[in-house]
Amino acid sequence: MILGPSTPGAVCDVSMAGASGPNRAPMVGVMPADVPTIIATSIGFDSRGRDRFDWDAGPIFDLAADLSGAERTPRVCYLGTATGDNSMLIAGVYSALTTRFHPSHVELFSMPNVADVGEHFLAQDVIWVGGGSVANLLALWRLHGWDEYLYDAWRAGVVLGGVSAGSICWHLGGTTDSFGPELRPVTNGLGWLPYSNGVHYDSEPQRRPLFHRLIGDGTLPAGYATDDGVGLVYRGTEVVEAVADRPGCSAYFVKAGPDDRAVETVIEPRRLR
Repeated sequence: MILGPSTPGAVCDVSMAGASGPNRAPMVGVMPADVPTIIATSIGFDSRGRDRFDWDAGPIFDLAADLSGAERTPRVCYLGTATGDNSMLIAGVYSALTTRFHPSHVELFSMPNVADVGEHFLAQDVIWVGGGSVANLLALWRLHGWDEYLYDAWRAGVVLGGVSAGSICWHLGGTTDSFGPELRPVTNGLGWLPYSNGVHYDSEPQRRPLFHRLIGDGTLPAGYATDDGVGLVYRGTEVVEAVADRPGCSAYFVKAGPDDRAVETVIEPRRLR
C-alpha cells in the first residue's frame, strides 16, 4: 500500500523523477528489481562490540538484496563519499558485508578506484551510501557525473539505499549538519524522490523542530522522516512501507498546515526482526 499523499496502490512513473534527475529514456534490459527502488534510512550497521568499526550488516541489507531479485550472492557496493572515503569506515563495511554479500566500494579520494564507475554501478544488486556530509556528497557526485551514473543504475533496477546523508540525497532536500553543529536546510538534493527527508528524528534534538519549521514556511516541501532504526521503502517514487530493525521507533509524513505550522502523521513500521 502506498503511504502518504498519493493514491493507494499507485506507483508513479519515474521517467521525469525530479527536476535535477537526468532527462533520459529508461535503460532497456533485464531489471534486477521489478520497479526502481530506493531504501532511505536512519539505520546504520550493527555493532559486534569489539571496537568502533566492528560491524555486522543488519536486516535492512537483506531486505535490499531481496528487493533486488539477486539469485546469487548479492553484490553490494558501498559509497563513502560523505565521509571523504574514510579507509577505516570502508574496512568496517567490508567486514560487515563479507559473510553474506559480495562487497565492493567506489571512492573519489584521491581518484576513482575503478576504471568505469558507471559500468561498476550497473553490475551491482545494491548500492549503499554511508552517512556524513550530504552537501559535500552532492557537490562531488555532480562534479564527477555520479548523479547520472546512479540515476542510470536506479532506472536499471539496482536497489539504491543509504543512511542519513545517504537517505537525504535522493530527495529534494532535508536538514543537515554539513555546515556546522547548527542544523541548516539543504535544498539541492537529487530530487528523484519528490519529497523532503528528515533523518535521526528522535535522537538529535534539532532535527524534528527544524524539519517542521522548514516545511511549515515552505522552504522544504512535504516529506518523510525516520527515527533511528527506521527506513522507508520507495518503489518508483512512492513510499510503499516503513520498516524498522528495533522496537519503539516510527516513520512520519510531514506536510504544511495552517498558519505556517507543520502537520505530522505517524507511520508505524514493519519490524524486520
